[in-house]
Amino acid sequence: MKETEIVFSVQEAAEGGYEAQALGHPIYTQADTLDELRAMVRDAVRCHFDADSVPAAIRLRIVRDEVIPA
Repeated sequence: MKETEIVFSVQEAAEGGYEAQALGHPIYTQADTLDELRAMVRDAVRCHFDADSVPAAIRLRIVRDEVIPA
């Protein structure tokens, strides 16, 4: 059955750039910029799924940790 959407959790990488991990699928990719990451995620999704089962949409949930002084 074709999924309508796949969700990725996106975080800033410690060494710079961004990392994206699919939720519920073994798909991981990384890139230096968000624009590059979007292209890498699309490519990774197309490689992971058969042509007739590629989800219609990709959702990027960008998670950002911020530490502030107490």
